Amino acid sequence: MMDNSTDEFDDSFDNDQELEPTLRKAIVAIVGRPNVGKSTLFNRLAGKRLAIVNDTPGVTRDRREAPARLGGEGVIIVDTAGFEDAEGERLEARMRAQTESAVHAADVVLFVYDARIGVTGLDEIFADFIRKTGKPTVLVANKCESRASDTGVGEGYSLGLGDPIEVAAEHNIGTLELDDAVNVALRSVNLSLDDSDIDTSVAPVRIAVVGRPNAGKSTLINTLIGQDRLLVGPEAGVTRDSITIDWLWEGRRVQFHDTAGMRKKARVQETLEKLSVGETLRAIKFAQVVVLLMDAEGAFDKQDMQIADLCYREGRAMVLAVTKWDLVKDKSERAKMLREKVERLLPQMRGIPLIMFSGLTGKSINRLLPAIERVQIDWSAKVKTSDLNAWLSEKTQRHPPPAANGRAVRLKYISQTKTRPPTFVVKS
Repeated sequence: MMDNSTDEFDDSFDNDQELEPTLRKAIVAIVGRPNVGKSTLFNRLAGKRLAIVNDTPGVTRDRREAPARLGGEGVIIVDTAGFEDAEGERLEARMRAQTESAVHAADVVLFVYDARIGVTGLDEIFADFIRKTGKPTVLVANKCESRASDTGVGEGYSLGLGDPIEVAAEHNIGTLELDDAVNVALRSVNLSLDDSDIDTSVAPVRIAVVGRPNAGKSTLINTLIGQDRLLVGPEAGVTRDSITIDWLWEGRRVQFHDTAGMRKKARVQETLEKLSVGETLRAIKFAQVVVLLMDAEGAFDKQDMQIADLCYREGRAMVLAVTKWDLVKDKSERAKMLREKVERLLPQMRGIPLIMFSGLTGKSINRLLPAIERVQIDWSAKVKTSDLNAWLSEKTQRHPPPAANGRAVRLKYISQTKTRPPTFVVKS
């Protein structure tokens, strides 16, 4: 994405030349009521632990996507929030809306229910919704590791979604049968051609958005991509998983990672929150650029500084972002104060960008991605050894190093040993 050079395109392209079409990957949504094992099945199919799994109902709140291989094809699997019979502005209702969006966007639906408990009234309500969409559906009877599930498997036929496929995601039982059923469902899917100009051979730039709870991280990403992809709300701690969003900015691939808010370590007691923070730390570790998002009313508090220091020690390229700027009255005075804090509180990050905007309204948000581009270019910079040594010679002539034990110190040469971040070694 972030490169100093500009691609040159040949305007003499022959319009009569036929390009070989490529099919997009099928989308397979894993849906069901809370606590039936959707995330466990998602992790099993993805081949790695991506989604947080906990006995607490309703752990998953956002849609999470991952590549997988099902039915002999490469597909995108989607983990969803447990379906709740809720309406209005409640958190459960907003989670339901996200799940319904996932169903509408899917090519194939895996409807999961708990065979040990059997079919419930909520299963029946959700199954009725699935049938009305007309989507190819595979009925998955999960937790079939013992005879206790036999009755529940039989009840699955009443949902009108076909024969139940008996699996036990936690123990890797029944996945071959599930693969065969998905293969049959995929045959009825007519995938549209992907005529985009995205160069999938170039890896996307990974951008982690981090900060304290309720700073507006999900709202920021929704505004940037122009759709309500992530669950938002006034409640603190809505985001639990680290959610990856692929997007295109000016023809360049980027990958946003929405993360759970990070509180002071002493306040993190619950196991679920510890798992969420662990996902955030992992996102920081594998990101190329980290956007530290802060609320304009309380920017640069102690927790913000600890997060910034963590990112610095991980060697990530960073952008400081202050949101909810539309609520600030004296903007010039507040901006001056914030810039002074950057210089005073983060002297080790001299020159780090500070961007102020409104994530909700989008005011001045167009300044964020160019700032990310600039720091990513600097983070990946490679300086010629000859230029480095010319710089070193000029600096040592103007500012000779102090003597050591009465002997003058002579710096022989300097070289760059690595990038991301740029690291230099001076030999004496």
